[in-house]
Order: sequence, then structure tokens, then C-alpha cells
Amino acid sequence: MTTRTLLRSGHVISMDPDIGDLPQGDVLVEDGRIAAVEPEISADAEVLDMAGHIVIPGFVDTHRHTWEAPIRGVAPDATLDDYFVDILDTFAPLYTPEDVYAGNLAGALECINAGITTLVDWSHINNTPEHPDAAIQGLAESGIRARYAYGSANTSLADYWFESRIAIPADDVRRIRAAHFASDDGLLTMGLATRGPGFCVDEVVTAEWAMARELGLPITVHVAMGRLAGRFGMVKQLHGLGLLGPDTTYVHSCYLSEEEWRMVADSGGTVSVAPQVELQMGHGWPPVMQAIEHGLRPSLSIDVVTTVPGDMFTQIRAAFGAERARVNADCWQANMPVPDTMLTARQMLEIATVNGAHVAGLEDRTGSLTPGKRADIVGIDATAPNVAPVHDATAAVTLCADVSNVDTVLVDGVIHKRDGRLLGDTARALRLVGESRDRLLAAKEAKAAKAPA
Repeated sequence: MTTRTLLRSGHVISMDPDIGDLPQGDVLVEDGRIAAVEPEISADAEVLDMAGHIVIPGFVDTHRHTWEAPIRGVAPDATLDDYFVDILDTFAPLYTPEDVYAGNLAGALECINAGITTLVDWSHINNTPEHPDAAIQGLAESGIRARYAYGSANTSLADYWFESRIAIPADDVRRIRAAHFASDDGLLTMGLATRGPGFCVDEVVTAEWAMARELGLPITVHVAMGRLAGRFGMVKQLHGLGLLGPDTTYVHSCYLSEEEWRMVADSGGTVSVAPQVELQMGHGWPPVMQAIEHGLRPSLSIDVVTTVPGDMFTQIRAAFGAERARVNADCWQANMPVPDTMLTARQMLEIATVNGAHVAGLEDRTGSLTPGKRADIVGIDATAPNVAPVHDATAAVTLCADVSNVDTVLVDGVIHKRDGRLLGDTARALRLVGESRDRLLAAKEAKAAKAPA
């Protein structure tokens, strides 16, 4: 029996160039798939009244360490160097599989609540074989669309982040691939989260890249975040090892050299930018415009909720403001007009949706309201005081709206948020993540008490 849902009479921003924007339009969903996007559709379906709403594709977060939800806000003033010590060398070794499950469940529900329907979970918390199973269970129970990126353990900063000789365990990656991701067609798919050159010796780097390609897993790696990582010349090193390819996403990329930008573009690689973290923690200027100028389609990501908010509206505005501030300052200093290529509000919505799907390797199934794609759809309440009256619907989403305006969320055609409320067992997820916070803090205090004076 076919299940139909009709989103009726919304201002539809499809992000599909063939459909465009419909100031009043309907979106028909059949069995989890977008069946039609038209000015008016008649169908026997459950109707969601979108009058007064802006209907967009779900946001795509292309890089989040979702496991960190239990320690949200614990490092508000951290630099990148602080993060390695305060999070990866302090909290990460204390994480149990139960903490990872709670973090991924609550973190994924946080995404859905904020209109993020697709997530790349950069999961570098696999301290035991039980940890990845717990992470995947949390994602699955939330109902989000996610690319689970299997990463390293984090039991010692020295062992895993300073010329590490410890490779991600290939046998366990194969086990996870076979047990949870035998097909690449599901709501959850798999990738590999690698540390890369500078953080690992060449033998580890080549072994992890080879493993990913043997198993058909896309690769995601942090590069050029901060001056130190920029000096590593990570992309240049990867090029020298013969490892660059279209299956790799380069996260941050703030200090890539001109030569490295060309290498990424020529190899067909993709880029994920985490603007608020990069500005706040010292990674460097978010390189959104640099990526575009090199023919790339940059995406946005949240990175760490230990230090920044977990919503896409924040990232859109951080990137938009930072890039325009940089160009305005340069032009002021040079006493010349600003270029016509300044970032626009429309570009920012494209970057947060269809570009994100492209970078996540899922553009064939999400990122735009295109018939045939899966129904990942968000309705923004445009009648709220911070959004109304609407002059430009795209600007209303990118520059006015916030999480409080995310009224309706569908993932794969399933309604997860309606009338501004999540429909899942949010209370349980919040209880579990609160218990995880308490356990981690107690474990941290106990560890500190045992440390030599």
C-alpha cells in the first residue's frame, strides 16, 4: 500500500534549477520519495499545511563529532590546541560504549530538531569494538540519514595524534561494514575517518587509504587546520603518496597552499568547512570562497558542540559574515570596490543543502526537492516575529530564521518533527545524555584524584 504525504501551500525553495522556487507550491511524497513538486497537487494523502511556511531541502552537516554531545559546552573558550588536550586527551579515553550511544542518539536528534536531515558522523571514539556498534545504534534509532565515518580510538593523545603508528583496525572496519552496511542504499551508510599525514606515519596513512578503497568507503580527513597543520602540507604529502582521489573529503582546509588547492580540485576531492569553529578556535579563515574560486562546491559542518552551537543557521551566518568581512577589509585597505563575486545569501543555502549532499556522496538521494530523490524536507515557520514579514524567502532562511522556526522535519518521508515538536522519545535521549555527562565528569574527577601531584 502506497503511503502519501502532501506538503501543501508552502513557499517552496527546491534548490533544483529545473523546478526553481514556487511562492506557493505543493510537495507530494510517496513511500519516502519525492513524487512531485508543483504549484498545486491533488492527491489522496495526509496533508501537512505549509501555509506561512518556507519549505526547503533538509540541511546537510558534512562533519560532526557526534559522540561529544554529553560534553556539550565544556570547552567554550578553547583553542584548537586546548581541544586536543581538554577533549581528546581528557574526556575521550573515559568514554564507554554507553556514552557513545547516548551522544549519538541525542546528537542526531539535535540535528533533526534543527532541520539537519543528513549527517556525516566523524566518529573518532572507537576505543573498543563495542564503541562503533553503539554509535551506529544511536544513529539508527534517531531516524536521521547519516554517513557513519569509522575513525580511530582516542585513548591517548600521544599514541593517536603524534606521528601515530597505530592504524585503524582493518578487521573491525570489515566487521562493521559486513554487519551494518552490507548495502550502500540504506538510510545509514559508511565511510572512513582518517587522521592523515603529519598525525600518522606514512605506513599508517597508506594502509588506511588502501583499506577504505578495498571496502568501497569514502574517506574524510582533517587538513590544514591551523598554521601547524598547514605546515604539514597534508594534501601535498597525500599527493606524493599517490592517494588523492574523488572519494576524499578535506575538512577545514584553512591553510591549504595554492598548489594544494589545485591538487584537491584536480583530483575531484570535496571540501567541508566548519566556519564557527574555525573562527573561534583558531583554525583559520573559513575558506568558502577559496573553494569556490578553485571550482569546488564547499559544504558546511558543525564539528564540535563542546565549543560551538550545533545548528546550521550558525554556520551559514559565520561563513557569510567572515567571508564578506575579509573581502570588505581587503577592498577597504586597497581603496577599491568590492567584487561582484561576494558571497550571497542564496549561495549559502545552496552550500548548506545540495552542496552538502554532494560532499557527503549522497546527492543522488538528497539535497534538493527533486522528484525521485528521498523526501528529506524541512518546513520553516515564516510567521514568527524573527522571520515575518518575508521579502526574500532565501534570506529569511539564511539570515533570519533559527532553530525555533524549524516547524516540520521529514527524513526519508517519515515525519520526525511536527508543529515545532520532535515526535521521538526525546525525554529518554536527554536522560541518557545527562547520565552520560554525570558519569564522564565523575570519571574525570576520579582520574585527576589519582594523578601524581
